[in-house]
Amino acid sequence: MSTESGADGRDATRTGQLDKVRIARELTTAISGLPPAEVPDALCRACMDLLPEVSGVSASIALPELGTSILLFASDEVASLLAETQFTLGEGPCVQALRLGHPVFATDLTRGLYTRRWPFFTAQAVQTGAEAVFSLPLAHPGGALGTLDLYRKSANAKSTRLLGAAAPLVAEVLALMIGALGDTSAEAFGDAMWPGAKRNAGDIHLAIGMIMTQMGVNAQQALLVLRARAFAQDRTCTDVAREIVNRTMDITCE
Repeated sequence: MSTESGADGRDATRTGQLDKVRIARELTTAISGLPPAEVPDALCRACMDLLPEVSGVSASIALPELGTSILLFASDEVASLLAETQFTLGEGPCVQALRLGHPVFATDLTRGLYTRRWPFFTAQAVQTGAEAVFSLPLAHPGGALGTLDLYRKSANAKSTRLLGAAAPLVAEVLALMIGALGDTSAEAFGDAMWPGAKRNAGDIHLAIGMIMTQMGVNAQQALLVLRARAFAQDRTCTDVAREIVNRTMDITCE
């Protein structure tokens, strides 16, 4: 390696470290002094400020024992629908990023590559108003906590390059903060920092348990039943789970 190239490498490393410090400072400042119920929305706004190239952002917490995730925050209805659609269908960038443990950038959902890979998700995403979706795992020593998911209304190569530099740093810092702020395991959601996620996780757990009892199936099969009902009714798994728990829906009836 030449002296010049070595210096360039050290400069790039230093720049990355300084960017990470800046991002950590901004995210920490955004939630300083806030009650737990306001933390997710504050983190969401800060992520949007740090990633101006995107149209919207969401973050989700994984429930690995159930093979699904729950929404932690979303900047707008499109971001929320994109996340919930992937949970319901069991396909899409965030599902793949969580499974593989590395970022998945779907730079143009109108291209055949993505329509073949995720046929149902891409159709719904484009209809919802997103042509590009990016998902980054929230890395943690015990496995990914969930994903940071971003979307753009239209594909843009320049914005994608800028995003590729900033988004991984935001995801890295966000993962550290979520891991430090509260226990995100499904069993300990009662003591977690995330009241909305706690409620949704509880509804999904209860609904899956009720399906298992009523239909005599295991947890994985119960999740498939839940997803199928949500897909058939063009709704989210969270909404259907809530109706099952409230006994306003009989999952055994077609």
